[in-house]
Amino acid sequence: MQRYFLCIDLKTFYASVECVERGLDPFKTNLVVADPDRGKGTICLAVSPKMKMLGVRNRCRLFEIPPDIKYIVAPPRMKKYIEYSANIYAIYLKYFSKEDIHVYSIDEAFIDVTNYLRLYKVDAIDLAKMVIKDIFKTYGITATAGIGTNMYLAKIALDITAKHSSTNIGFLDEEKYKNELWHHKPLSDFWQIGKGIERRLNKMRIFDMYDIAHTDQKKLYKEFGVNAEYLIDHSWGRESCTIADIKKYKPKTNSITNSQILFEDYSFEKARIVLKEMVEIRKFKISGK
Repeated sequence: MQRYFLCIDLKTFYASVECVERGLDPFKTNLVVADPDRGKGTICLAVSPKMKMLGVRNRCRLFEIPPDIKYIVAPPRMKKYIEYSANIYAIYLKYFSKEDIHVYSIDEAFIDVTNYLRLYKVDAIDLAKMVIKDIFKTYGITATAGIGTNMYLAKIALDITAKHSSTNIGFLDEEKYKNELWHHKPLSDFWQIGKGIERRLNKMRIFDMYDIAHTDQKKLYKEFGVNAEYLIDHSWGRESCTIADIKKYKPKTNSITNSQILFEDYSFEKARIVLKEMVEIRKFKISGK
């Protein structure tokens, strides 16, 4: 049976929530979500679509916003965003079983819709439209959706294809992926390929997914080890993992992490002090002393 997956993203989620709460249109309002008490070096957790149209990138710092742009600064309210996210998850549950939903982040979810197409007597695109319309009508949040014949293709359809669609919906199967995205650049646009991996691939004279698909696999395994497997599979648009597999997965260990935002460039000595402090905090929390 051919499977179909949705990957739904809530567009500029934090900024959209803040606009909705103020009765403003995110596509007509200049708004950033940031803590003004932290000064101009604070990171913008989100910017409204209107700000993006003006060239302001997400995750920028306040001082990087051009001075001629007037905008609203909304202090972050994580409790409010979690509330909206939970309410939108409830919309998903109107249409799908929780066993077929994988919440990827606060503003993104994968859904296996294979068994629902016959139930609702629609194709995957029309089903995505139904859910997106419901989210906007109920909460005023604009959503985009990628549809794929596996989870990887659904994610790529969301990240690369949907943003160029007037319907905010993109669709990919393996053939469409190869025909339309094999020569797409840069490689870092693709899920799970960061700038570091892209640089390593470029040094091997690999610049797009077609190059990965047609490179000697031994060279890829030598450079990336076991991670070469997903690079090779993804270059062909393949992904064997399903939501059912994710639901079954049980991690053998759990990690503990800590992070800090630096408001200026730190010297090596200052950075080392901060790192030591973070290590000591973690040691204290683990030991309970």
